[in-house]
Amino acid sequence: QVQLVESGGGLVQPGGSLRLSCAASTSIFSRNNMGWYRQAPGKQREWVAGIASGTIKYKESVKGRFTMSRDNAKSMVYLQMNNLKPEDTAVYLCYGVGPYGQMNWGQGTQVTVSS
Repeated sequence: QVQLVESGGGLVQPGGSLRLSCAASTSIFSRNNMGWYRQAPGKQREWVAGIASGTIKYKESVKGRFTMSRDNAKSMVYLQMNNLKPEDTAVYLCYGVGPYGQMNWGQGTQVTVSS
């Protein structure tokens, strides 16, 4: 069964930090092609960070502030977000590419950056 479950969102002040977690089913985690998108109200979904073939890449605007990591023993991926800005406010969605190239999505977790 394909499953992605995010957690860790919340309300934080500008300059604060949050860590998002994504628990993945084995069929997804073992493909080693996972990451994060986000969608702000009224805007298109945008890619934030991802790991593929062992390489982690980031959207330019989050470089130096966000760090993606994975825990192989727990089949988890994380997104550590530091120095958050109001423009980072969005629903963050974990994704994983399945064995047939299909995109799989979690339910999303809300991140709100506001004073």
